Amino acid sequence: MSNYIGAIDQGTTSTRFIVFDRSGRIVASAQKEHEQIYPRPGWVEHNAEEIWRRTLQVIEEAMAERALRAKDFAGIGITNQRETTVLWDRKTGAPVANAIVWQDTRTEQYLAQFAASEDSVRRKTGLPLSTYFSSLKIRWLLDNVAGLRSRAASGDILFGTVDTFLAWRLTGGAHGGTHITDVTNGSRTQLLNLRTCAWDDELLQTFDIPRQILPQICPSSKQYGTVCFKVLDGVPLAGVLGDQQAALVGQTCFRRGEAKNTYGTGCFLLLNTGTEPVLSKHGLLTTIAYQLGKEPPRYALEGSVAITGALVQWMRDNLGLIQSSADIETLARTVNDNGGVYFVPAFSGLFAPYWKANARGVIAGLTRYANKSHLARAVLEATAFQTREVVEAMEQDSGKLVDTVRVDGGMVANDLLMQFQADILNREIVLPRVRETTALGAAFAAGLAVGFFKDLDELRATWSIDRRWNPQMDSSTRENLYSNWKKAVTKSMDWIE
Repeated sequence: MSNYIGAIDQGTTSTRFIVFDRSGRIVASAQKEHEQIYPRPGWVEHNAEEIWRRTLQVIEEAMAERALRAKDFAGIGITNQRETTVLWDRKTGAPVANAIVWQDTRTEQYLAQFAASEDSVRRKTGLPLSTYFSSLKIRWLLDNVAGLRSRAASGDILFGTVDTFLAWRLTGGAHGGTHITDVTNGSRTQLLNLRTCAWDDELLQTFDIPRQILPQICPSSKQYGTVCFKVLDGVPLAGVLGDQQAALVGQTCFRRGEAKNTYGTGCFLLLNTGTEPVLSKHGLLTTIAYQLGKEPPRYALEGSVAITGALVQWMRDNLGLIQSSADIETLARTVNDNGGVYFVPAFSGLFAPYWKANARGVIAGLTRYANKSHLARAVLEATAFQTREVVEAMEQDSGKLVDTVRVDGGMVANDLLMQFQADILNREIVLPRVRETTALGAAFAAGLAVGFFKDLDELRATWSIDRRWNPQMDSSTRENLYSNWKKAVTKSMDWIE
């Protein structure tokens, strides 16, 4: 009997395979990091072949942990870093270049060129012109890899975000692999029309991208094919969701007005807006939240912050001020406040709600009094300040108070950050019992498609609260800190001419 659902969680810095039982409990998991490649300032790349190898390795390791076999699985799902762009040869499966990561800013050169089309693009896709999305990344590869445009026009090249690349490889690759993506990942390419959930011919013409390289768009919960990889041979691939939408599903935010915030490499707050897309007037993204089987798609407002957990990694790897990411809380707790120091991590420009591609990171408020502990505290507080900016924009767009935020992601283990988040938001923060909600969302989608889970009520019954954080800060302190943060943000803008 098949007692488990598996989820591949392919993130910006690592890949995991997590096995869940019917209660949503984790029974096995494995994780491996992959290389972050920085060829030039502002460029961020991944080796798609390395990601594929890591995927196979973590599947094998997690299954070996509990001596699991293919017959133990009812199905598997995929959740993935979104927007990251892979182009590969249809016949050999070889990537034509390193994947261009969502954080990469090399396509900034195109923004002025397409400025006249921005209103039309935003109306159709819910997304502003930005270096963030896949459209301009595809265009850059077609323009800059020798011979690639002609190969793409002749049908020899395939495009996908990482979900598509993994699904194609898992289901056979060059020998009959399934070339698909789901509506959530499709909505992040800036080539999908939100209302039709189909590739848009006018957008393809605008960005000069050939339709034949694009995958088939599918619901987030559907049997797409079967895995050909040996230890999972014959297991249905039945769920695909972009990572932030997967976390929304994993947090069971199925009702209009429910919101979650994921603290990972970046920080992403999504608010379920129901069956109609809400176009933002306050710097947020409109995106597809999920589509389960034949049900209509659900939409979300999203606030995307590029650098949160990545800033902690930068403190570790680039400055060497901490030995591990977990050390930042210990260091920050050695002082009572930020000492007047504010860190605006606009390494890839400012995302929501500003969308300033020409911004760059700044540290403001330095005096002789400041030390590395104050800097550590400023690093953590930057995540909470950026989240408040997004929540405020979300409330303005939706006309609804976000009174509780469900949280997940690696940074929720940082108690200092979570308490400061509750303080600066003046809202309750709620952590679920199962913290790996991104992988859980992919497992839920796959489980619904194969009948492992009955319905949304059964999924809701698996969700329970592990911990709450309630505001403790007085309003005067809160608003003074936030005012200084807003001042620091202005110093990061217009850095690049």
